[in-house]
Amino acid sequence: MGSKNKGRTMIEVGADGVAVITIINPPVNSLSFDVLHSLKESYDEALRRDDVKAIVVAGANGKFSGGFDISSFGRIQDGKGQQPRSGYISVEVLTDTIEAARKPSVAAIDGLALGGGLEVAMVCHARISTPTAQLGLPELQLGLIPGFGGTQRLPRLVGLAKSLEMMLTSKAVKGEEALQLGLVDAVVSSQELVNTARRWALDILARRKPWVASLYKTDKIESLGEARQILNFARAQTRKRAPNLKHPLVCIDVIEEGIVNGPKPALMKEVEAFERLLKSDTSKSLIHVFFAQRGTSKVPGITDRGLVPRRVKKVAILGGGLMGSGIATALILSNYSVILKEVNEKFLETGIGRVKANLQSRVKKGIMTQEKFEKTISLLRGVLDFESFRDVDIVIEAVIENVSLKQQIFADLEKYCPPHCILASNTSTIDLNLIGKSTKSQDRIIGAHFFSPAHVMPLLEIVRTEHTSPQVIVDLLDIGKKIKKTPIVVGNCTGFAVNRMFFPYTQAGLFLVERGADVYQIDRVITKFGMPMGPFRLADLVGFGVAIATGSQFVENFPERTYKSMLIPIMQEDKRAGESTRKGFYLYDNKRKASPDLELKKYIEKARSISGVAVDPKLVKLSEKDIVEMIFFPVVNEACRVFAEGITVKAADLDIAAVMGMGFPAYRGGIMFWADSLGSKYIYSRLEEWSNLYGGFFKPCAFLAERAAKGAPLDWDNSYGPSFTHCDIPCACPVYPPTFTKEQAWSRILAIRLLSTSLNPLCVHTDYPTQSAPVEIGKSKL
Repeated sequence: MGSKNKGRTMIEVGADGVAVITIINPPVNSLSFDVLHSLKESYDEALRRDDVKAIVVAGANGKFSGGFDISSFGRIQDGKGQQPRSGYISVEVLTDTIEAARKPSVAAIDGLALGGGLEVAMVCHARISTPTAQLGLPELQLGLIPGFGGTQRLPRLVGLAKSLEMMLTSKAVKGEEALQLGLVDAVVSSQELVNTARRWALDILARRKPWVASLYKTDKIESLGEARQILNFARAQTRKRAPNLKHPLVCIDVIEEGIVNGPKPALMKEVEAFERLLKSDTSKSLIHVFFAQRGTSKVPGITDRGLVPRRVKKVAILGGGLMGSGIATALILSNYSVILKEVNEKFLETGIGRVKANLQSRVKKGIMTQEKFEKTISLLRGVLDFESFRDVDIVIEAVIENVSLKQQIFADLEKYCPPHCILASNTSTIDLNLIGKSTKSQDRIIGAHFFSPAHVMPLLEIVRTEHTSPQVIVDLLDIGKKIKKTPIVVGNCTGFAVNRMFFPYTQAGLFLVERGADVYQIDRVITKFGMPMGPFRLADLVGFGVAIATGSQFVENFPERTYKSMLIPIMQEDKRAGESTRKGFYLYDNKRKASPDLELKKYIEKARSISGVAVDPKLVKLSEKDIVEMIFFPVVNEACRVFAEGITVKAADLDIAAVMGMGFPAYRGGIMFWADSLGSKYIYSRLEEWSNLYGGFFKPCAFLAERAAKGAPLDWDNSYGPSFTHCDIPCACPVYPPTFTKEQAWSRILAIRLLSTSLNPLCVHTDYPTQSAPVEIGKSKL
């Protein structure tokens, strides 16, 4: 049915009279419009044929269906894709064709049944699952609600409370739990799945098993009064947990419609709500983040070279502090054998103790058995010297941010580690060329910057220098994937991508406070915007020692655009160092609960007098909008510099860096996506205005100025391709030969932006779209 290159379904009728309709759309059998049209055609055929008594729906290659094809949503949002008529899939295909069919159907669920995949399964008259299958409705993660009847059928199958939990938290359940809940009717092995489903379908036909249309099932639904109480509680919790999001409340309203007015009118309300939400900024932002996250592991010029990751068996970590122990935890949880090195027995014992505590918290939460704990911790071994480093495949250095100490370590590593061993540093700010200055192994030095706590935070910055070998980058990308991190490959500079982009966040806050804005109002407004905490609460959490150490790196490297406030050093001198000392910008009780501190005023006044600034009445009475813009536009400005310098290949990588490294709200799409929603012209004009009033900290960078002058988006790599001329010596041109297509050349140029490769000095490419002045790369210019 349908073209072989498109998603489709296939129908096979057995001698028993059961038609097996298989969904085929690798890799996860997503429900593209082609698949759904083909599903209806296969059903129509099965219902027409006299030799078909019953139907089984299955997915090819051990996966039922991972859900609706999300790229179709993106095309509809961009106006490039056509949406079927309202209610066609939910009502005509699923409800009126499959659920209302005079022949029974059974879903045979293996692998994934998520989103639309589970909705297809729920319209069948029974569901058989494997124990490891995952069933869920995660649409709210994309700013949507289930749109194929899920808001109506799931409550009728598992009850209101559990269905709300599954939808509002996007939580999937496995086969065994699905059986207990009533979501599936039996659990069998993969080998028995389709045959069991065939027999079950024939048993339904013979009335030996119940023939259930789940849309009309009522035994799991509470009385109207009780249902309303549950729904109102869910609303209150949702408003508290996600005050800026509307779509979870819409989901609750649609569920309530079905309970109050019946499922048929509620199906249409669901369709209308879904179509409305698909056009919302929230959905556009979350779908952008979904694709941006999956795109971080594609690095032009690196991952398209056919390199295969080498097998990493043994990892060594230097330093058992918070970062080192967190990295060790992440690795042993993914079955890597790890050596943890410390300088003395006491530090080593403490480091291993931290790893044990990280694992024991999982045991306490019930996500790890004691047996699994023992097996996992046995993968970790503590050492005090380099002797056991002779067969390690990668070393990750995680000691304090001290350049000379790191240089000494890397010189030692070169002596003891095998020649293939990757030498990685977890530094968050220091230039890797400086760290590896005294080594001869520049090609295997790389940054592996984890975020604290390393076993929890999802982001991994992979930092490459101009010398780092592509093989080493591919190897680290593979490790990142195996330890369930989202990697972003970035260039080598002070602060790399996340910390470099984020340093103006706290500095903008300090600038405003010294001129009369209120610390606690700023934090409230920024939290209301969607950040997990404002700049001052974050400074307390990180600790003033770290804040001063990293801040000094930025002051030293970017003196013309840093705001030098003495507020944090003054407070630290007075033994206020943040949450760890129970005093910082806030006061902390025994339970680490923060409360405002009236004493803060005297420190602000002292810092103000050192800076030589006065209270500015305009900044005392800032609106919430102005606070958000004055805190975040300098962050956008620095993100533009990071991008223009080629520290990241794609603007979308900066969005993921912001969401996963800074805590920027995903429903705003990341820093660059959010900036584009406001417009480069607007951001430039505001920064220019503040720059004229207050100086260089706000000065818009050349890239932002250029984009604003053209009225163009900041995310130009998704909107613009380069116009270029070929050089006169094609065979000597390492950027692209004349045989390259425009797309191939574009991919190569993007890669070269990061690599700073030394190019043929005769090869000059013109009209490069990133900035107004050419960028020096090696001896040539782009």
